[in-house]
Amino acid sequence: MKYETQKVALPFFMVAMALFALQIVFGLAAAAAYVWPHFMSEAMPFNITRTSHTNLLIVWLLIGFMGCTYYLMPEEAENEIYSPNLAYLQLGLFAIAGAGALISYQFGIHEGRHYLEQPLWSKILITISFLMFLFNTSLTMLKGRKTAINMVLMLGLWLAAVFWLFAFYNPDNLALDKLWWWWIVHIWVEGVWELIMASLLGYLLIKMTGVDREIIEKWLYVIVGLALFSGLLGTGHHYYWIGTPAYWQPIGSIFSTLEVIPFFAMVVFAFYMFWKGNRNHPNKAAMLWTMGCAAVAFFGAGVWGFMHTLSWINYYTHGTQVTAAHGHLAFYGAYVMLIMGIITYAMPQIRRVQPYNQVLNMWAFWIMTSAMWFMTFTLTFAGVVQTHLQRVLGMNFMQVQDQLDLFYVMRFGTGIFVGIAALMFIYAVFGPAREQVPATSKPLTAAE
Repeated sequence: MKYETQKVALPFFMVAMALFALQIVFGLAAAAAYVWPHFMSEAMPFNITRTSHTNLLIVWLLIGFMGCTYYLMPEEAENEIYSPNLAYLQLGLFAIAGAGALISYQFGIHEGRHYLEQPLWSKILITISFLMFLFNTSLTMLKGRKTAINMVLMLGLWLAAVFWLFAFYNPDNLALDKLWWWWIVHIWVEGVWELIMASLLGYLLIKMTGVDREIIEKWLYVIVGLALFSGLLGTGHHYYWIGTPAYWQPIGSIFSTLEVIPFFAMVVFAFYMFWKGNRNHPNKAAMLWTMGCAAVAFFGAGVWGFMHTLSWINYYTHGTQVTAAHGHLAFYGAYVMLIMGIITYAMPQIRRVQPYNQVLNMWAFWIMTSAMWFMTFTLTFAGVVQTHLQRVLGMNFMQVQDQLDLFYVMRFGTGIFVGIAALMFIYAVFGPAREQVPATSKPLTAAE
């Protein structure tokens, strides 16, 4: 750790992982309701459980992005963070806003818009906290070195804040509401968040491969251009059936198909850099999460997104379990694995020890990733059956749900393994660090 203020990232990482564990708990509760329909129906209705699960995802990912930024910005800018105290204050505000919203949901207090259910006071606190974060990190960058990594990262973060402002606009007309709603949800995860992803991925590759910064930065610019070119108009694949003009069907189909390209470029980018560079970095677990992030993001966001993004296919599949399969693997690959990769890389340096508990960390990687893949296949098969029975044969919704019980049981089982792997990861990263004997040390003899 080259700069003392990089340790500001530690509480962000800790809060993010605690909320990640809580998100899995609510996810398991929601999955259980598919298997046992009356599970906690009185104490916590399904709509509240699902809202808590999805909102926690967004909150902990944002806190994770903040922690990643605070960790890498001093190194990239070659300058200490402008105000560590401001960072701790904005984390507190963000945590209060998130916790307050989560508690409000349990009492049925929410605004009803998916992903944007936060009460108005919570949205205001989130906005203030995010602006404090942007002020702190932008000043840090402006006072120091400007690189492609920190400039693209800050561009993505500033654009995320700009598009968040549409959360305050809630028109009465449902079609208009959905039109602008997707400017937040889609343009975040399939637009500006991809800038954040590419820059964080580029940072890890620079640190772990030894490849020249100039080469990695050229790749970064290409990926960012492809992400913005395809992602912005790719929003049109959400406009097919909400009352918008028909021209959105060809626009959405064409540009959302092109969204596969930047994710494929990230796979080539990551694997080529590791092949070209030095593959002997001591933190093997961080290398595994980094390469896994690029590969799983390509399949989850790219391939599974393409499977149902064309309008004449989406006509049958929208709103089915195919969408859930795509959403789970895409978020996991593109953003969850990335933050876990940064945490895996950063924590040994923050704690000033060699990479530790790597075997346990890598076991967490394989168990969690395998479980997410199995969950994705399970939901995909469920979605195909649901599409055929409901949209082709015309069976009613609840009759079809009865035919999907086996898939829901398997999905619940994979969720348990995700939870176990998450606990393994948290212990591996934040738990005790075993002392490691240097490779050059000779074993002690009996006489010694």
